[in-house]
Amino acid sequence: MSRLAIVRQKYNPSGGAERIVSAILKQLQGDTRLQTLLINRQWEQLAGVSVCQLNPFYLGSVWRDWGFARAARHAWRAWGAELVQSHERIPGCHVYRADDGMHAAWLAVRAEHAGWRQRLAIAANPYHHYMLRAERLMYRHADFKAVICISEMVKQDAMRYLGVAEQRCQVIYNGIDTEFFHPQPARAQRQLMRQRYRIAEETPLLLCVGSGFERKGVAQALRAIVPHSEVQLVVVGADKKLAHYQRLAQQLGLAQRVHFTGAQSDVRAYYGMADGFILPTIYEPFGLVVAEAMACALPVLTSHRCGAGELLVPGQTGWLAAAADTAAWQANVAAWLAARQHWAQMGAQARQRVEGMSEAQMVAQMLALYTRLLAEGVQ
Repeated sequence: MSRLAIVRQKYNPSGGAERIVSAILKQLQGDTRLQTLLINRQWEQLAGVSVCQLNPFYLGSVWRDWGFARAARHAWRAWGAELVQSHERIPGCHVYRADDGMHAAWLAVRAEHAGWRQRLAIAANPYHHYMLRAERLMYRHADFKAVICISEMVKQDAMRYLGVAEQRCQVIYNGIDTEFFHPQPARAQRQLMRQRYRIAEETPLLLCVGSGFERKGVAQALRAIVPHSEVQLVVVGADKKLAHYQRLAQQLGLAQRVHFTGAQSDVRAYYGMADGFILPTIYEPFGLVVAEAMACALPVLTSHRCGAGELLVPGQTGWLAAAADTAAWQANVAAWLAARQHWAQMGAQARQRVEGMSEAQMVAQMLALYTRLLAEGVQ
């Protein structure tokens, strides 16, 4: 039995990357080929999962990540891990699963959307310098063997920004629980959910899910519905600058049409109350919420920098636009409204597209990669 260490610092119940790690661990339980250890700082309780919890002292984010990386390397070596899959940028791991994409790509995209003050702040932030250095060292380390890219977009970013060889890039889409994210249970509380937010049944409703509103493009989602007076928007997620987005909604004349719910541990009922899903993200390595929305039979509007946008057939299951192109977003909302009589058909096609993307299939692809790397001798 080979020893596999999986590394991820913290668990956030609303975080897509963390939910994927939990799904991986769940699928690996009972696999007689691998003995698995989760190395973490803080995580949810997972029955049957061996855990090594590390919480070295730190002050500030750079020290936090550096200290955890150092402790994690010591832990997996002491345990005798034959294969290490990290979900953090830690030089010395064998496999990096790029849940968070490429930091170099994220900064490049962010700079495109930032003013000069923001660009200066980014350039002066020591955390970004630490992350870029850790990322470079990880990919150049002698022990590095493969990066699991959760979309073709991430693969292209790895090759473009980090110079990773194509043969080391393995595209494995995130798996989803299509039995849980199913239109029937999602819509079971549709009437009740709409009553809670005082939204009439016939009102066209878009849903946006995700914390970190700047990156998710919440401001663009607000602007997208401005010309369409009948459309309402529900925003599920948390942000430190929530008050700013609430003021923006008021300035745009949307105070009565936009509903901020805060973070929710279970978003299925929110998919069920909506008629479409919108995510104008400026950078999303995959976007698990997009796949979940599709599984719940919703047409999707998202950006060209969303990895899960690769799953869409434009005009049939959704629409794509550049994150900063307000006119295109407003036009896409208009196209979505015009297709109202076809929403059910579009949603059914969207669900069909993701039905085969199960968590079991995702882990099977990862196991095939592990088997190959172990056979080649990763140490």
